[in-house]
Amino acid sequence: MQTLSSIIEMITPLDAGAMQQAAARIDGLLKPPGSLGRLEQLAIQLAGMRGFDKMLATRKQIMVMVADHGVYAEGVAVSPREVTVIQALNMLKGNTGVCVLAANAGAEVKVIDVGIDSEPLPGLINMKVARGSGNIAREAAMTRQQAEALLLASAQLTLEQAAQGVKLFGVGELGMANTTSAAALVSVFTGSDPQDVVGMGANFPSDRLYHKVNIVRQAIAVNQPDSSDALAVLAKLGGYDLVGMAGVMLGAAAAGIPVLLDGFLSYASALAACAIAPEVRHYLLPSHFSAEKGATIALNHLQLAPYLYLDMRLGEGSGAAIAMHIVDAACAMYHNMGLLADSNISIPGSAS
Repeated sequence: MQTLSSIIEMITPLDAGAMQQAAARIDGLLKPPGSLGRLEQLAIQLAGMRGFDKMLATRKQIMVMVADHGVYAEGVAVSPREVTVIQALNMLKGNTGVCVLAANAGAEVKVIDVGIDSEPLPGLINMKVARGSGNIAREAAMTRQQAEALLLASAQLTLEQAAQGVKLFGVGELGMANTTSAAALVSVFTGSDPQDVVGMGANFPSDRLYHKVNIVRQAIAVNQPDSSDALAVLAKLGGYDLVGMAGVMLGAAAAGIPVLLDGFLSYASALAACAIAPEVRHYLLPSHFSAEKGATIALNHLQLAPYLYLDMRLGEGSGAAIAMHIVDAACAMYHNMGLLADSNISIPGSAS
């Protein structure tokens, strides 16, 4: 029987030997060394992942974690709470942003109910912990036991999908008011003042942003999280969607498979996942630079540099879907480019 600890123990460092071999091959391709920049670095990183041994993203999947947040009651979001249910059902129709972009990238979308405030919805994967998390401005979002159980369940789901042939994961989320919980997590994990990480989310009025900052401050004061205990921070300040995404990251890393981050919400989950298991970071691919205010702070703490700068803040996994094309490009470069040695071309510094 798997436990969270046993899954964490499965996470290994990248294979340095395989990365060395990949680097030598890439240096010998029909181009000046290093001329494809970060695409070359990405291919080398992918080569070090034991679950990506064929260097092909033959099956791609975005895991969208959906949940409601109790902190919505504090007036930190302008969209009606019912949007969570409505958009989850729209995802099943395939017409939301992530669904359209995922289809364009040849990826599947799994929509997972981890805490929607409704009866179970037909068509969604039902992993509901409760009908919405606790209001972090007044109490903990969930118990430690609930957080650990959801991390385990989402990691196991990811491992099951990997066993069925998924070679590239992306994470996404959906839930009104979830940027408030994410900002609280980023604030605690990076030691930053809420003023520096709280953003507008889904069009929250800029002249009321001070209120959202104050709610994050209140949540931290009420819950008194210990940043050295990542599981406790998730339980106190997170939401079921944020915990679920962290579990996907743990599961993907345990399978030796890359996982594409999305935007600010996924950065918060990544901070938690890396605090729980530091080796996870090497399996994370940052898709795009979120337009949320705290994006730079979170990414600097993770020591990750995004591939895309598109001023996006939709969430859902939309950025991860777009960046799947970049992974495909790195694989195409690796497999399909000609070799300098076969072309009678000699370039100083090349492997030929």
